[in-house]
Amino acid sequence: MPVDKIDKLQTKARLSRQEVLEMCTRAGEGRVASAFSCTEILVALFQGGILRFDTKNLQWEGRDRFIMSKSPGAVGLYPILCDLGFFSSTELDKYCQSGGILGPYGDNIPGVEAVWGSLGHGLGVGAGLALAAKMDKKKYMTVVMLGDGECYEGSIWEAAMFAGHHQLDNLVGIVDRNGICTIDFTENCLRLEPLESKWRDFGWEVVTIDGHSFEEIFAAFKNFRTRKSKKPLMIIANTVKGKGISLLENNPMGHILIPSGEQLAKAREELRQ
Repeated sequence: MPVDKIDKLQTKARLSRQEVLEMCTRAGEGRVASAFSCTEILVALFQGGILRFDTKNLQWEGRDRFIMSKSPGAVGLYPILCDLGFFSSTELDKYCQSGGILGPYGDNIPGVEAVWGSLGHGLGVGAGLALAAKMDKKKYMTVVMLGDGECYEGSIWEAAMFAGHHQLDNLVGIVDRNGICTIDFTENCLRLEPLESKWRDFGWEVVTIDGHSFEEIFAAFKNFRTRKSKKPLMIIANTVKGKGISLLENNPMGHILIPSGEQLAKAREELRQ
C-alpha cells in the first residue's frame, strides 16, 4: 500500500478520535474507549475504500451492508460518516441531544444497516442479509463488527453455526479483540481463548491481525469479494481498548470513563501527537 495513503488514513483516524472525545465530553455520554479500539478498522472500511456505498443513494441495491453489532463503539462511526457526507457536521454537535439523529447506540443512522443496543444480535442479522444476497443473486458483501465480550452471547454462536452451514462466503465478521469487556479483562470474566479455533470449528475461515495496522487490515480484506473458500470469513483484530489515551488504554474501568479536567487536557494533548 502506498505510504501516502497510509499517512492520510492515519490522519483520518487521529481526527476521528479527537472528534469522538469532544462529542462525548459535550454530551457526557458515550463509550470513548470502545470506539477507540476499532477506529482504524472503521476508517479503513469506510474511508479506505473497502466498502461500496453511495452517499447520494443510501438505498442503492449494490451497496455493501455494514452492521455495528458492537454497539458501545457506535460513536466511533459518526465522525467518519460525517466526513464522507452521509449527514451534516451539525449532527455531531447534537450528539445525544434532542433533535439530533445520533445517539449512544444509533438508530436509523445513514450509512449503516443497523447498530444494536443489546449485544449479540448483529451477526444473525448479517447472516440473514448474506443468505438473502445469495438467494437473490446479489453481489453485495455483508460486514459485521463484533466486540470480543459480545462473543459471550449464545446468539453469536447460533449465527456462526448458521453461516458456516450455509457457506456464506459473502459474510465477513470482525472481532474487536481488545481483551476487555464491561468491567474486567475478558479472560477473567469468561475465557474466550482459543478464539481462533472456536470460529474454525463452526466452519469459518479465520485471519488474525493487528487491528491498528492499516497494512494488515487491507491485507485481510484483499480479494475478500473473490475468495475461493466457500466459508464465511472471520477477522480477529487484536486491538488496544482506549487506544491513544493513556488513562483509558488497557484500563478495565476505561469502558465507562470520559476524561474531564486535567485528564481531559492530557487526553487532548495525547491525541494531537
